[in-house]
Amino acid sequence: MPKTNPAPAPRRKRRWWRLIFLWLPFWFVAITTSQVLLLRWIDPPTSAFMIDRQIDAWTAGEKDFRLRYRWRDWQQISRSLPISLVAAEDQKFPEHSGFDFQAIDKALDSNKRGRKVRGASTISQQVAKNLFLWSGRSYVRKGLEAWYTVLMETLWPKRRILEVYANIAEFGDGVYGVEAAAQRFFGKPASALTASESARLAAVLPSPRRYSASKPGPYVQRRARWIQRQVGHLGGASYLEQR
Repeated sequence: MPKTNPAPAPRRKRRWWRLIFLWLPFWFVAITTSQVLLLRWIDPPTSAFMIDRQIDAWTAGEKDFRLRYRWRDWQQISRSLPISLVAAEDQKFPEHSGFDFQAIDKALDSNKRGRKVRGASTISQQVAKNLFLWSGRSYVRKGLEAWYTVLMETLWPKRRILEVYANIAEFGDGVYGVEAAAQRFFGKPASALTASESARLAAVLPSPRRYSASKPGPYVQRRARWIQRQVGHLGGASYLEQR
């Protein structure tokens, strides 16, 4: 019988690369879905943004820098804090599916007119970015942010998304989560925060390294008062509990 010659090495390599390329989408979906599904029940020990800040401190030689982070479950957080976050950052949070398209349209329209406005990211998008991704702006990162947002909105209840947000948001340089922030700025646990203190923590979120919750300037004071008024308009903590 005539012998069959094995396929040339370059051809075999191309075949393997094709197989790898074809399987990449499957592995991407499997890995990212597993990540999000596990964190529905497992409290994250850290976040991508915390790791990034720690690396920055090491690189810059900040010897006195200490990252503060301590997880607290929903029941261990003052009822005034989650509703303050929603009033400040994403008032349609209980209703949307991860994206506030009306806010996105307004932001795009304002940008076209050359007016500087805050972003239209929802709380879900911010959790996706802070927990899984890196800082900066690129189409790749925005695409991954949208993907993780869809996964979280599909696999997590709304309360879990807000619970994670309250625990990984940066409230000061190196201060992550409401428990660390409450201890650092007010000398008390997150469960003892007042409505005024919760509003001040929510007020610094646009720039937590620039503004202070413990020593609020005019901007933080004005914004905290506005947040408290919005909490009242929404109906207080019951706005979240009814959904």
